[in-house]
Amino acid sequence: MPNTFALPVERLLAYQEARALLACVREAAITDPRIRDQAFRAALGTCLNTGEGAGRSSSADKARVYAIARGEASEAAVALDIAIAGGLCNVASATAAVEHARRAYALLTGLIRRFGLIA
Repeated sequence: MPNTFALPVERLLAYQEARALLACVREAAITDPRIRDQAFRAALGTCLNTGEGAGRSSSADKARVYAIARGEASEAAVALDIAIAGGLCNVASATAAVEHARRAYALLTGLIRRFGLIA
């Protein structure tokens, strides 16, 4: 019988919010290809960097990568806000995505502070 266990990132609320952000970005169906690509890449970066931070062993490494993830969440939120303002997307999904970005940002800020980098 195989040993299965949860990866550390799977227990992080920040990662769960980042995944929800990614799903909502997709559902937002942004019509402008540049903004859609930017929002998707930023949401993806939030997920990937949160996962990378969880896998790092030193506090400084964790804080640095979580800070990058937080920047990506902020970038995704701005791209979504632009899409909403420009009438370029499904507003309900984009608004939900922005809320997930805000939650991810806040949770990542907590992780950054926990591991010693001043936010």
